[in-house]
This record gives sequence, C-alpha cells and structure tokens, in this order.
Amino acid sequence: MIRVVLPAHLRTLARVDHEILVDVGGQPTVRAVLDAVEARYPMLGGTIRDHATGARRPFLRFFACEEDLSHDPVDARLPDQVIAGAEPFLVIGAMSGG
Repeated sequence: MIRVVLPAHLRTLARVDHEILVDVGGQPTVRAVLDAVEARYPMLGGTIRDHATGARRPFLRFFACEEDLSHDPVDARLPDQVIAGAEPFLVIGAMSGG
C-alpha cells in the first residue's frame, strides 16, 4: 500500500480527512499511484492530470522523500521508502504570486 497525501482542496473533493492508501498493481510508479488514486476516487479524475494528455496539472507538484518528482518520468520507480509505506507520496499545490 502506498500512502498518498493530497492538498486540502483535493481532500475536500474526495471527502477524505487525512492521507489515503492505494494499492498499486505491478511496478510502483507515479503513473501507477495516480491511476490507483483516480480509480478509487473517480471524482479526482482530471484534477491531478489532464484527461487527454495525462500531463500533470499546472500548480501541482509531486514529492517523495524530500525530492521533487514532478519532472521525473512518470514510469520511474518510486523510492523504496514510499513503496515500503515508511514515507508518503505527496501531491502538493504549488504557490505563485508576485
């Protein structure tokens, strides 16, 4: 099971209070985690990734083990600590402004 932490607005949409747990079949990758999140919480479909392209939505970032995974290939294996459940996979709402 992979622990996933969502930003507040997506937790509200999914009607969850804290981190969620998802089971990914096969290779544990960013794509597999996001597929599992969208399968378990269909209301999140299109909120994290674009429906047509599958690209990460602007102003969302992916982190694990204090590393930014946002620009890594989506089929790269997640860190062992995330796979073991010791560390969560984080979906973070980016900040911007001036």
